[in-house]
Amino acid sequence: MNQPDDPASLTELLERLRANTEGQVQVSVGDVLAAVGERSFGPMVLIAGVITLAPLIGDIPGVPTLLGLMVLLTLGQLIFQRHSIWIPSKLARRNIEREKLARGLDWMNKPARFVDRWTKQRLLWLVRGPGQYVIAIICMAVAAAMPLMEVIPFSANGAGIALMAFGLAIVARDGLLALVAILATGGTAWFILNNLPW
Repeated sequence: MNQPDDPASLTELLERLRANTEGQVQVSVGDVLAAVGERSFGPMVLIAGVITLAPLIGDIPGVPTLLGLMVLLTLGQLIFQRHSIWIPSKLARRNIEREKLARGLDWMNKPARFVDRWTKQRLLWLVRGPGQYVIAIICMAVAAAMPLMEVIPFSANGAGIALMAFGLAIVARDGLLALVAILATGGTAWFILNNLPW
């Protein structure tokens, strides 16, 4: 799931995304994919979580659904053992204002540095081999629920936290963080079920 040139931390991923979109007025899904790498399944999940969680971006109607679709496509291809990520051209052309993206990334700088201080390689069996496929399936379940989360206030934030934690666990090879992500996923599922208009 990781490639040699993948970012090794959340801070590095934010810097790469910022640098690779500098000077643009609009940033498309294709631009994001190019910034993190077309073979980078883990970083794609991480950046989807970051964008969902970031203010000014994740609050835009339709963005959580778009990112959920991107995660579904990305991890579906991992499960079928594709070696690079393909997304439809219509999805690749969807975009947001670069200024909003930059403000969201700037907001994430301090939390990213804090998180990076606590991540390290541990419990590797959870993020390698069969473990990474279990993570992929859980992330796909979270992504599939994201359209529903748009109508339940704050639930998309929980999905963003879960995806960011799973993505960072893969990037940093931190199995303990993967366990935290599983707890975040369970908490989000509980919140949604208790706030559905039955």
